[in-house]
Amino acid sequence: MDRPSVRVLDGVGTLFRLGLAAVWLISGWIKVVDPNQTYLAVQGYELLPDGVVSVVAAAVPFLELALGVLLLIGLGTRLVAIVSVVVLVAFIGAVAQAWARGLTIDCGCFGGGGQVSAGETRYPQEIARDLGFLVLAGWLVVRPRTLLSVDGLLSEKGRTGGWSGTQRAEEAAGPDGGRPDGRVGAGERD
Repeated sequence: MDRPSVRVLDGVGTLFRLGLAAVWLISGWIKVVDPNQTYLAVQGYELLPDGVVSVVAAAVPFLELALGVLLLIGLGTRLVAIVSVVVLVAFIGAVAQAWARGLTIDCGCFGGGGQVSAGETRYPQEIARDLGFLVLAGWLVVRPRTLLSVDGLLSEKGRTGGWSGTQRAEEAAGPDGGRPDGRVGAGERD
């Protein structure tokens, strides 16, 4: 079976990058415009002391917006994807602990949040959704090269960016991993 072309992989990565950017931008914006509800959402998890709840409730929306903007323009894609993985794992852990402890809250991921009646919780769906977002971020950690990105523009100018010299060498190596001219380099002989 043939491997997908670099262009196809770049296209998939671009869709994943823009999709994750949209997630962060939407969730961050919803939280920014309703800070009181964001506070109630963070408080509902019953994990943090009251003094820390307000700091987290104030910081999370701007972290999400920053991640979204950086992914949208494709700047520091791998690093932003790593931070996204960390944030998503924390979110999944927070929802899972709320579920395990029998709390009846809405996650507040896309607005709302705080206490709800027992029949209104959606823990499995929230965790599944965040696992899907984690897949997008994971792809970008492993393969940050995408189309229409600042990283790509910077790497074209010979600067460090989303496409490393190792990736260029692997691509130039050809399908069998050898040199394009078929020769074997020093230290590569059996």
